[in-house]
Amino acid sequence: MHRLQRALDALVERVDTPAPIVLIDVMQRNIDRMQGFAARHNLQIRPHVKTHKCVEIGRLQVEAGAVGITAGTIGEAEVFAAAGFDDIFLAYPIWPAGTKAERIRRLAGTTRLRVGVDNVAAVEALADAMGDEPGRLEVVVEIDCGARRSGTPPEAAGDLALAARKRGLVPVGVYTYPGHGSSAPDARERAARDQEAALATAVRSLAGVGVTAEVVSAGSTPTVAFSTSDLITEIRPGEYVFCDMDNTRIGACDEDQIALFVATTVVSDWVPGQLILDIGTKALGRDGDPQRGYGQIAGRKLVLSKLNEYHGFLAVPPEEPRPSLGTVLPMVPNHVCPIVNNFEELIVTDSQGTMPQRWPVAARGRLS
Repeated sequence: MHRLQRALDALVERVDTPAPIVLIDVMQRNIDRMQGFAARHNLQIRPHVKTHKCVEIGRLQVEAGAVGITAGTIGEAEVFAAAGFDDIFLAYPIWPAGTKAERIRRLAGTTRLRVGVDNVAAVEALADAMGDEPGRLEVVVEIDCGARRSGTPPEAAGDLALAARKRGLVPVGVYTYPGHGSSAPDARERAARDQEAALATAVRSLAGVGVTAEVVSAGSTPTVAFSTSDLITEIRPGEYVFCDMDNTRIGACDEDQIALFVATTVVSDWVPGQLILDIGTKALGRDGDPQRGYGQIAGRKLVLSKLNEYHGFLAVPPEEPRPSLGTVLPMVPNHVCPIVNNFEELIVTDSQGTMPQRWPVAARGRLS
């Protein structure tokens, strides 16, 4: 029997499905492993809390040695700041419209806050938002290293840092996201090389205008194993804390490192070769495709072939034992981050299914 199924069987009478289950012993090993990696390579780790959105898990990461946390939205940063986290990097090109100007100003007054910028207009808007105290806000210039998402060209980083300094903001360095490293096993190292080259160009660009890059920040879980250049000062992995099927497929984690699964129940059994589970897009999101499916039963060749909002279509090949109605199964998601945001709490236990606790997903829904 697969280890995730054993843990689930011990909990089954206390869990209403669908429900996200976290194995705290596996998660703690993941946290310690990444912290050890960072220490061996003289890196600081600033984990991205968008993956877990949970104050208790963030505290475990800081207790293990994380220098601070990374957030994706002002709302996430507010939740963690209110819980006592005092070093937060908002790694997103913030545009301080609506109430965001006041919220940024308030956060910068209660915690050490860094925010991402990738254009001069945002620099001006952030400086205006800070009023007569722009020096309380640190900015990190986001550069594009090939993911073609947000981020200025690396050679233009110095111009942004200089614009920030002229407005009284405090430019402290550069960051990037090698998102193109998650597409295949051989893409991870290539994307990390792209990341290193882009960061080196950006650091030179800052130096050219007299700004020292104290922060040279790299991500992500798929590429972190190759993000070991002496140039890099910190790493921002997120998914490593739980791991998932996508990271397993590309070799960024092992199956034994998967610390979160979703408990789901077989609720209908009418169609040959198919079962219906009580898990759909409301629980899993939409990460997947017909080729890799939308999630997999731990330790078995049973893959979700299709999702409706509340229905999961589990393909059952003829050679596979067919789970009976009422069976509770451990579903491992393709991408773990959306799972957490779909639930109000995590059921936290260990690999033996003992001592279940319920930890709030405190930053759930904080998307702005």
